[in-house]
Amino acid sequence: MLYYLFEYLEEQFQIPGASLFGFLTFRAAIAIILSLLISTIFGKRIIRFLQKQQVGETIRDLGLEGQVEKAGTPTMGGIIIILATLIPVLLLAKLENIYIILLIVTTLWMGTIGFIDDYIKKFRNNKEGLKGRFKVLGQVGLGIIVGATMYFHEDVTMKEKLPQQQQNVLLAENPNISPSQLFEDEAKSTKTTIPFVKGNEFDYADLITWINPGLSKYAWIIFILASIFIITAVSNGANLTDGIDGLAAGTSAIIVLTLGIFAWVSGNIIFSDYLDIMYIPRVEEITIYIAAFVGALIGFLWYNAYPAQVFMGDTGSLTIGGIIAVIAIAVRKEWLIPVLCGVFLAENLSVMMQVSYFKYTRKKYGEGRRIFKMSPLHHHYQKSGYHESKIVTRFWIVGILLAIITIVTLKIR
Repeated sequence: MLYYLFEYLEEQFQIPGASLFGFLTFRAAIAIILSLLISTIFGKRIIRFLQKQQVGETIRDLGLEGQVEKAGTPTMGGIIIILATLIPVLLLAKLENIYIILLIVTTLWMGTIGFIDDYIKKFRNNKEGLKGRFKVLGQVGLGIIVGATMYFHEDVTMKEKLPQQQQNVLLAENPNISPSQLFEDEAKSTKTTIPFVKGNEFDYADLITWINPGLSKYAWIIFILASIFIITAVSNGANLTDGIDGLAAGTSAIIVLTLGIFAWVSGNIIFSDYLDIMYIPRVEEITIYIAAFVGALIGFLWYNAYPAQVFMGDTGSLTIGGIIAVIAIAVRKEWLIPVLCGVFLAENLSVMMQVSYFKYTRKKYGEGRRIFKMSPLHHHYQKSGYHESKIVTRFWIVGILLAIITIVTLKIR
């Protein structure tokens, strides 16, 4: 809203400084500062409100150090993250931008699912919360919305580079040619980025056009299915990672900041040309959302770092995972997620391996055996005697390393 206000003031009255709101970097800087202030200043009030409502975490004694002491700590703190993200976005972003609209819908959609889950646990005294099938149904619904919008909406387009021979001709005729002239016109595309492959691109349509080229018109089905899978996997991964103080929020901040770099360069034709990556018009506006989201996550850490004064609950963890997935899909970097979100992947796999192996050995030997001392993975290290602060810090370090590797993969082909 402030963006439109200052745009009007600049056009009508040429007020000094009003033009600053036209710069993406300025709005992103204001967004991260504003979200930090909201999450830290108002976060304390929200925590007090949750305490008054007796929205405390119920902790089962699993033999983990310091676990019992956490009983009664307010949960549903994801509300802090949601508010600290949405308020700066509504004030500073271009609200007609389709990518911003998608992310706002994602935040409210996944936030509502997580809130219902937490509400059932705390106010209906049902430890199971929202039944798993309803969570999955919600994730699938969001995947359909995101996939269909990304495929059919007229503002979701790409520009691909002209063939090298054509570029050479243009450069020979005009050595001072602008980067924009080396790209084709905007067009719909089902291409995405895939690491370690020549050209770094993969087209979803290729999964069916090898059967018959005429099947390309059904590529939207493949794209929507991929969106459903990615959103479900990442949101569940973030949910599993939220097990010890500061782990999910800190790891997610690293992931989202990396995606912010991708969004900025993908929406800038000069950097897209230099890095030889997809140019996606209008996607750079996501940078505002990402700046606000990173600020909200870091501000939340003010209260969630060990010893935590508040837990995010499913209200926060499911929302975080959904947002990360949608941003990755929007900037066409969703197949970099196994690398970038390696911490989430490890947490997911540890649970799957533990459960599968336990069931297999119980059936074969009559008693269930375990691969890890406890799953998800962070609990295995707790059982091994590591303090949770050390576990969180080391997971953050791994997250930073994975973020660097993810960025480097753009040039490893």
